[in-house]
Amino acid sequence: MSERSAAPAGLALVESLVNTLDLETGHDALDTADGRARFALTEAELDGARELRESLRAVLLAHAGHPPHRTVTPLGDLLAHAPLLVTLDDDGTAALAPADARPLLSRVAAAVAGALVAGTWTRLKACEADTCHWAYYDRSPAGRGRWCSMQVCGARAKMRRYRAKGT
Repeated sequence: MSERSAAPAGLALVESLVNTLDLETGHDALDTADGRARFALTEAELDGARELRESLRAVLLAHAGHPPHRTVTPLGDLLAHAPLLVTLDDDGTAALAPADARPLLSRVAAAVAGALVAGTWTRLKACEADTCHWAYYDRSPAGRGRWCSMQVCGARAKMRRYRAKGT
């Protein structure tokens, strides 16, 4: 949907996961083998991945000042079950890493933790448009972006407001 560049570092994983579902068309990339392979998911992990995706979307909507799109499991409840390890490089640099490289939940938890430390977590948002809710990284100077794309969702919203004024 968006022409924006991908989110930085680990947030690209979160952005990519949220954007596996196109709300306008109903297409879910996790329904395909290629889509599942992008996240190293098995068929048995799909329900959990979808639950995580919608919990993330709800938080990203909150980052943009919008109410949740539906009732979801709180993200904190899901991430509480994500095992992480503290890793240390030879130079003493510490980082959080998934305890197991495969489970998506731990990889997302490590990405969220890294973004919290970097101060970038709240810049990852979901589009205001009800038919979109696409995840995007808000690079605007003031951090007040509202749409994944000004050319698509932003233009549609402005056109709706313009038409509403004319009637």
